[in-house]
Amino acid sequence: MTTIVRDKKYRDKQKRKDNFISIFIGFFAIVWIFPILWTIWTSLRPYNDIISYGVFSWPRHLNLNNYFNAFRQMGLTHYFLNTLYVTIPAVLLTLFLGSLIAFVVSRYSFRFNLTLLLLFTAGNMLPIVLTYIPVFWLYIKIGDLFGNRSLLYNNYLGIILVHVAFQVGFATFVLSSYMKTVPKEISESAIVDGASVFRHYWNVMLPLLRPPLAALGVLMSCWIYNDFFWALILMSQDS
Repeated sequence: MTTIVRDKKYRDKQKRKDNFISIFIGFFAIVWIFPILWTIWTSLRPYNDIISYGVFSWPRHLNLNNYFNAFRQMGLTHYFLNTLYVTIPAVLLTLFLGSLIAFVVSRYSFRFNLTLLLLFTAGNMLPIVLTYIPVFWLYIKIGDLFGNRSLLYNNYLGIILVHVAFQVGFATFVLSSYMKTVPKEISESAIVDGASVFRHYWNVMLPLLRPPLAALGVLMSCWIYNDFFWALILMSQDS
């Protein structure tokens, strides 16, 4: 009887604790989401409606004219496509290279295993502003070396490669940590069945990486999509 009462008190205490945490998280979620929803709501109101009745008034009607006008008058379609031309290839290439490197350092043991992992992750410890000038001069020198300064500078390829170079370390770290939780028996079974190294990676390990790949894909898409400084440094034309 004493045990039952003690268990009931513990469950009640745990339930109150869970309720408090849920309310706490819910409050901050509302605080974070409200400005975003308010911005979207206001963007759907006609400009004259806001001027006439105030920003806090109830709208007379809603439409998408503000978005159409922004894309048409400011030429945002062109700039939006420019961003997609960089973001999509950069994210896909980063995830592919990151997963491939993580597969090697986490599933195979060799002398420089840890050194290779540290090499790819150490770059993330540097402040990004320290790399702007060196990368700029590197791109210029590579272009001069091949007789074409636009080989990397002022080129989609140059921005894609610099994003891949700076994001692949983080992707390798996350994916290698996840791969270490996958039982070794899965890899051993693939090797016993005669799978090659690439087949082991592509058909066995890669399908198991869908959760971390999805999370990394979202994060890197946001980071690369919102980046402005690399485009400002490595591009001199707005076309």
